[in-house]
Amino acid sequence: MLKLALPKGRLQAASGSYLEQAGWGLEDYQPGSRSYRPTTAFPGVEAKVFQERDIPVQVAIGNYDIGICGLDWVEELLARYPQSPLVKVIELGYGGGQLFLASSSLSPWGSAADLSRNGALLVLAGEYPNLAWTAAMRLRLKRFRVFPLWGAVEVYPPEDADLVVVRSPSASRLKERGLVPLFPLCHTTAYLIANRDSWQSKDMAGAISSLLEASPSVDSLQGPRVESSDWLPLYGGNWLRLALPDGHQKEPSVDFLRKAGLEVAGYASGKSRPDLGVEGVATKVIRPQDMPLQVASGNFDVALTGKDWLRDHLCQFPSSPVEQLLELDFGWVRVVAVVCGDVPVSSAAELRGLMESGRMGGLRVATEYVNIADKFARDHHLGHYRIIPTWGATEAFLPEDADLLIENTQTGQTLARHGLKIIDVLFESTACIIGSRDIAPQRRGQRDALLQRLAGAVG
Repeated sequence: MLKLALPKGRLQAASGSYLEQAGWGLEDYQPGSRSYRPTTAFPGVEAKVFQERDIPVQVAIGNYDIGICGLDWVEELLARYPQSPLVKVIELGYGGGQLFLASSSLSPWGSAADLSRNGALLVLAGEYPNLAWTAAMRLRLKRFRVFPLWGAVEVYPPEDADLVVVRSPSASRLKERGLVPLFPLCHTTAYLIANRDSWQSKDMAGAISSLLEASPSVDSLQGPRVESSDWLPLYGGNWLRLALPDGHQKEPSVDFLRKAGLEVAGYASGKSRPDLGVEGVATKVIRPQDMPLQVASGNFDVALTGKDWLRDHLCQFPSSPVEQLLELDFGWVRVVAVVCGDVPVSSAAELRGLMESGRMGGLRVATEYVNIADKFARDHHLGHYRIIPTWGATEAFLPEDADLLIENTQTGQTLARHGLKIIDVLFESTACIIGSRDIAPQRRGQRDALLQRLAGAVG
């Protein structure tokens, strides 16, 4: 059986179209589908769906023989692990674009040469920390620091990062977003990749031939246009910095802010710097996962995130100055430990017993909550374990690619639908307001006034 890893997200529609033209007839593989195991008509092929970033890792370690993902994620893995057993098999003809090292159009750098001559500390941010490090070394930057992010990269310069690694269909489209492309890193075209050992030992001729005969899909990955007013910073250094969440927390956050009498202009429509309408308060939209570290670093004074991400941050940095300032009444989830339904355990204690019995090898723990999962495994003495970081679609990892998940859920119905069961509830999480104990004195009064206003909307 040939095992195929397929991408969710940006490449999903184009990949489904491509494979359909190749005669693979994938069922339940389209944007919005909740199935992680689409059925393929091609004989001898078994497919599973992952977040695109996870696919090169899964293929490299041999859990999957072949996979489809952007070349950018392949190069990100190879930048750190150049000996990874990956084979770039076929460029599939869609997902076109490029990865750039870019700065704000308001920054003093207009070229890569300007960066090389700079002697100040430069902060590089993005979802590609390995490629950011490689770029800094190739440009011979004298002093730099790399800041890994979960997303929303474009909004960080110029206030919170000097440079970002960002994906764009073209340099001209990047300029429309208020960024200056300084240094091209790699292409983002979709590729079929293979595990080197599988490539050498398994018969892939039929599968590869069918893909070679398929016509390239229409590339629709152009990305949203951003108005220039969305990236121009309109505030000074004494303004209070507020981070608001994107993604699934955006809609309830909009409702909560309205309840507090704050009509944040442009937030619901997707602006990255919406207007809170409060004098002296500047707002930016970033990923909730990034907020605790951003607040700890002093880039933001206040942030609306989840208690789960605050706890994950504090598990890694217990002396961090970040703290919860206000608990909110939405965004409720449970963070739970999950196993496959046929595993004969119903608690963490029973899982430990199974590990100690020797009937189970080293435990593979898949999760987005890397630090919470590490603490859970240590606290429950689960013996030899390995944390597998994921970027979403975590339930797809059981049972073939992980033994235990640390995941969040509201009702547990999605887990049950995939044949999984909860064996422990680690904690309950809601949305919350976080801030730093080290806030500058001149902004503390502004923060307290904003918190008082927000507290009035709770309950």
